[in-house]
Amino acid sequence: MLKTPLMVAIALVIAFAGGLWSALATLDATSGLSAIRIGPWEAFPAAQTVNADPYARAHRARDGKLLYASAEGLSFTARTDAAGAPLDAACTYRLAGMAPPARLWTLFAAPQPDAPSVPAGRPTGLNSRMILKEADGSFAITLSAAARPGNWLALPASGRFTLVFDLFDTPAANSTGISGVPMPELTRLECGDD
Repeated sequence: MLKTPLMVAIALVIAFAGGLWSALATLDATSGLSAIRIGPWEAFPAAQTVNADPYARAHRARDGKLLYASAEGLSFTARTDAAGAPLDAACTYRLAGMAPPARLWTLFAAPQPDAPSVPAGRPTGLNSRMILKEADGSFAITLSAAARPGNWLALPASGRFTLVFDLFDTPAANSTGISGVPMPELTRLECGDD
């Protein structure tokens, strides 16, 4: 008598838990279908528009982030270097090249929630108006936990991080040919275990 309702209840619990787990696993495995990748850099130009795919909308809802509209700007993130290795604050990196055309750009390293923060007084973010550039507009920035001469962005002492490159008032935000946009190259110079 109780066997049938018990089996139905177990089936419903398994179905509900499995559905919830598969939805969360899918969100962790993908960032959305409209991602644009240029080397290690990834952007979602349609994420804040009505044309956003369901995965991008779910990410936006879960993260609670307010994204830039296409007329305001575009945010690129990098979780790996040019060789595909995950970004590690124990390493030293060089970001060099040209930035896409924009009125202003900013760059900062976002540590993982469990990683230590950057000590006070160190440059945790840079922008296009404060760095040294070559005559052709190219630049080179060193990303390291230890102070470096020239353009330097401080990293936490350890842990993984994501590099965030925000472009403001850029034609690249509403361009259909965004994959041809020049992005600076992110290369690993050395690591603490090298």
